[in-house]
Amino acid sequence: MVKPAEPGGRSVDEERGTVMGRFSRAGLLKGSLAVMGAIGGTAVGAAELAAAGDSRGSAATDGEILTFGLLIERLQAAFYAAALRGGRLTGEARQFAQVVGAAEQAHVNYLVAALGSSAGKSPSFKFGDAATDPAKFIATAISLEETGLGVYNGQAVNLTPTTLAAAARIVSVEARHAAWARALAGKDPAPVAVDPPISVSQAKQTFQPFIVA
Repeated sequence: MVKPAEPGGRSVDEERGTVMGRFSRAGLLKGSLAVMGAIGGTAVGAAELAAAGDSRGSAATDGEILTFGLLIERLQAAFYAAALRGGRLTGEARQFAQVVGAAEQAHVNYLVAALGSSAGKSPSFKFGDAATDPAKFIATAISLEETGLGVYNGQAVNLTPTTLAAAARIVSVEARHAAWARALAGKDPAPVAVDPPISVSQAKQTFQPFIVA
């Protein structure tokens, strides 16, 4: 059933289709690549993330939180790479994996540069049919993106102000990823006015099944 028309005479569904058309395909890809280039190629940004010594938090705490953030970004980047290798994604789902996967890899590079030698090696990951079944891919993408966003929000209070300001540049992009994934599933892209924080232990429950070693 078509929803009631807006004051301008167009239905809500027609308006939604027009808006979604503006923010998909080539325009989204071009914009996302520009953002990734700005993040991935900015040494100053990485230096900001490595900063410490403010009234709130500490250098050690910043390091612990960013190390866990790096695990999240590595897992997400590996997931999208595996889904693209699987060759089962088509249309906007494939575009989503390409754009978001490249953004997650840029986040990995950003955090590795910030952590330096303490970044360590990435563990191995396994995704099973979540990387090959299109429906499971979208459901898993929503879970990974929303969990990552929630734990970033949960740990924000423990970061020094300088590191928090720099990390926010990643978190805002992660929120867009989560909204896009939800839209692909036919769900409300922004279902709540305030995102609930997630603890590290809660996040580990979501991420652990995908981590091999």
